[in-house]
Amino acid sequence: MRILPLLLPALLAAATLPGQTPGQTPVQAPGPTPVQAATAPAPRPLLRAQYQWGYAGVDGQGKGDLSVLLEPATGRAVLELQGLGERLMLLQGDRAAGYRVQIPRQKIDTSAATLAEVPLPFLPQMGSVDALYQLLADGVGPGVKVARRDSLGPVKLSYKGADDKGKEVLVWLTRTRWEPQP
Repeated sequence: MRILPLLLPALLAAATLPGQTPGQTPVQAPGPTPVQAATAPAPRPLLRAQYQWGYAGVDGQGKGDLSVLLEPATGRAVLELQGLGERLMLLQGDRAAGYRVQIPRQKIDTSAATLAEVPLPFLPQMGSVDALYQLLADGVGPGVKVARRDSLGPVKLSYKGADDKGKEVLVWLTRTRWEPQP
C-alpha cells in the first residue's frame, strides 16, 4: 500500500501534456481523433482494367472490348471502346484540362470541362472519375446491377438505362483484367 502514494506523482506527471501542470484536467492534443482518422477515405489507386462488353438497343446490338485507365487523384480518365476491329469511342482527359470524347461512327468530337458534360453512350452518366471508379470497383451507379463478384469486386455488371434519344439500352460488362496500382 505504501507504493501507490509514491507512484501517484510519477503517474500524474507521465499523463500530462507539454505545458500542462500535474493535476490539471487532460487536454486533448491537436489533430484528428482516432474516430476521425478511421473514417477518412483512403485515396483510390490508379486503375487499369479491361472488359468485354455487349450492347442491345433499338438501334442494334454489338460486342467488343472496353479498356479503362482511371486516376482519381487527378481526375484523369482514358476509356477506349472497340468493336469489330474498330474504335467506336475514345474518351480522354483530366480534371484540370477537361475531357474530350470522339465517336467516329456518329461523327462526334466534343470537349467539355467536366466528365458530367461528356456523352458516354454505353454507361450511365457519371459526374466524375471518382463516380466512374466506384461504378467499376463497387458496382454502384444508376441502373447498374452486379451479377457476379470476386475478391477484387464486380466481375459481371449490367446497365439498363436510356440512350441520348431516350430509347432503352442494355449493356453487359465482364471484367477480363484488373490492375489497381499504388
